[in-house]
Amino acid sequence: MDTDLKSLSRKELEKLLEDVKKALQKAQDRDRREARKAAEKAAAGFGFSLGELNDEAKPPKVVKKRTKPSVAKYANPADKSQTWTGKGRQPNWYREQLAKGVKPEALEI
Repeated sequence: MDTDLKSLSRKELEKLLEDVKKALQKAQDRDRREARKAAEKAAAGFGFSLGELNDEAKPPKVVKKRTKPSVAKYANPADKSQTWTGKGRQPNWYREQLAKGVKPEALEI
């Protein structure tokens, strides 16, 4: 197919592009059908249907383990609504109390 693209107008080029996209989609659909037929034939050779093999190919279902929320272990003596579980980053109020010389046991709930 020898088409001189430089001689075509913008509209002609856009039409050609659309035609090429449609032809590519049809070719891909045709290839997909042929691949499926070949896969079904190969599976049948082993005594399986393609659907049976697809079920095995699914990844195992991941079950999330539910965890209990952490319980507060320390409380700010100046504001009892400010608590900390003792896990993760220390809150500012906790660090300030330790800097003042307060023992961690004194902050426990």
